[in-house]
Amino acid sequence: MTELVVQAQNIQVFCEERCWRFCFIGGLAVQHWGEQRFTKDVDMSLLTGFGGEETFIDALLERYQPRFPEARSFALQNRVLLLKSPDGVPFDVSLGAIPFEEEVVQRSVKVPYTDTICLRICTAEDLIVFKAFACREIDWHDVKSVIIRQKNEINWDYIWAQLTPLAEIKEDEQILKKLKGYKNAISE
Repeated sequence: MTELVVQAQNIQVFCEERCWRFCFIGGLAVQHWGEQRFTKDVDMSLLTGFGGEETFIDALLERYQPRFPEARSFALQNRVLLLKSPDGVPFDVSLGAIPFEEEVVQRSVKVPYTDTICLRICTAEDLIVFKAFACREIDWHDVKSVIIRQKNEINWDYIWAQLTPLAEIKEDEQILKKLKGYKNAISE
């Protein structure tokens, strides 16, 4: 985990030096808001907007290795740049542009991970939205752990306001039903 945190700090410094707006999402955020679990990569949301992604992608590719030869074109098409650190730590850099992603970065907070390293991560509520939207089994496990650990601190109105339109776009009403089920089961 220490190497992961060190590499996260390195890419954080890289982004801060360029005054880029970003935050860590995924496993590193779960480490803080939910239960401790193994994570093997660094997930981050980097605000690029629509139409200016190449500048960010090219700068990152100058500093970090792509995980496969077509990483640049894949990122332009799928809005995720897959990189690795010099030590081989995988980075998944989501190219953010929608209002929710802007809100996530704006609301992000810096939290300590070691005595000398603080990382900018999304809030617990935004993590729940990301994880519920992704809707994989591991994501639901993470959602449950965050709800249990942050139970009395969660702003559910914010979560519903953010997740409802995203679930509608995805055309998956089960996301909201499943999250309500977790919330109700843990709140009882």
